[in-house]
Amino acid sequence: MSFDPSITEQELLEDTLRQSAQPIRRRDALVAVVSGIGLASSVAAVWMIAPPHAFAILPALICLLVFAVSATIPFDTPLGFTVPTQLAFVPLLFAMPVALVPIGVMVAFVLAMSMNVFRGRVRPSRLLLQLCNGWFSIGPVAVFAIAHVEPQQAGPALLLGALLAQFVVDSIASSVMFAGTREAGLFSFFSSTWVYGIDAALSGVGLVVAVEIHAAPLAPLALVPLLGLLAVFAHERRRRLESMLELSSAYRGTALVLGDVIEADDGYTGEHCKSVVTLTMEVADHLNLSPERRRNLEFAALLHDVGKIAIPKEIINKPGKLDPHEWTIIKTHTLEGQKMLDRVGGFMRQVGNIVRSHHERWDGGGYPDGLAGEQIPLEARIITCCDTWNAMRTDRPYRQALSEDVALAELTSVAGTQLDPAVVDAFVSLVVKPAAAAEAVASNGAGAPARAPAPLIAGPAAEM
Repeated sequence: MSFDPSITEQELLEDTLRQSAQPIRRRDALVAVVSGIGLASSVAAVWMIAPPHAFAILPALICLLVFAVSATIPFDTPLGFTVPTQLAFVPLLFAMPVALVPIGVMVAFVLAMSMNVFRGRVRPSRLLLQLCNGWFSIGPVAVFAIAHVEPQQAGPALLLGALLAQFVVDSIASSVMFAGTREAGLFSFFSSTWVYGIDAALSGVGLVVAVEIHAAPLAPLALVPLLGLLAVFAHERRRRLESMLELSSAYRGTALVLGDVIEADDGYTGEHCKSVVTLTMEVADHLNLSPERRRNLEFAALLHDVGKIAIPKEIINKPGKLDPHEWTIIKTHTLEGQKMLDRVGGFMRQVGNIVRSHHERWDGGGYPDGLAGEQIPLEARIITCCDTWNAMRTDRPYRQALSEDVALAELTSVAGTQLDPAVVDAFVSLVVKPAAAAEAVASNGAGAPARAPAPLIAGPAAEM
């Protein structure tokens, strides 16, 4: 994960950081127990294939301690964290019988997590999840056990096969765990597979230490300075990610405050903006917009009329038609809105561009830039459609609300001139289908109303 994570990654990361300070949920505990049983069964199978033999205690103990230290250096990812344990895991494979390696790994993980529990960073109940982190060790130990070859006697092909087996087993186990505990899709999981590239890079360093471990039992201690450097990087990464999330939250908070300001300044405009959000999100779903574009659309819909704060109320609430001078003033609200959002910064600048363009027309006759067709941001085209609908379906100072049938006819009549035809088609399908379904129920005598109520949405005035 880069320092420019997607919206989905940010949401997952926020959830991960929040959960680490909370007790384990019952569902998570159940998944951990089932995973632990499977892991224990795998360890037993390896034990039967390659029973433990006598080994030197000192190098194994040093490897376990170094492993435990490396497990306390988390690099945060959207679905959890990764740790540089590969540096110590490879020497550990060479230091003790393969059947004991998974057990040692689990003991080291619990020991490392216990330190965080003692510091108050993690709830004690989350220790149960640490037992499942030993799955990655099953792949390589199974390869060596089945081949009946000790790691120190293995050739390059077998070592590479063990590394690949580690990644395969770990990816399967992790995807099952994430699906059960985080309800994360495969895309979310595969976006974090970059950690295997890091493990592969660390394996070479670990192998250099591993081949010397029996001749020099203290060799794993040479990894400690490197782990100290990685700890500094991990801490800095955590601070930067937390700052990024805090800044993103501040942008969102500022947007919501501006929404409240709009409502306090003019009740109709505020209610209208909030209502537009509902329908624009439905259209966004229908058009399969990406999470980033959905976010920008949501805030642009909420704040598309924020510039009206700068417009005199006697013009906003004028019961009659606007004169040319007043019309010139009212058209500046798109530019004023963009200026306000540009001052906020961050992704709100993108939102400001949408706000600027939400009165452009498909045929190029809109304002302020006279954009046409797909030159207009799609998010702005969606807001324009919802804006027009709300203007027709709500009472305005200068006229009464139009009926749904009349409003739909008017909406479709301006598709291809004022509005994007594709957006209008998506919008109409969302409005007409519920009404048609309600009429069908009523015609079958089910007691439903003859027409579904109009959606509880609103948009900016078609002319303002």
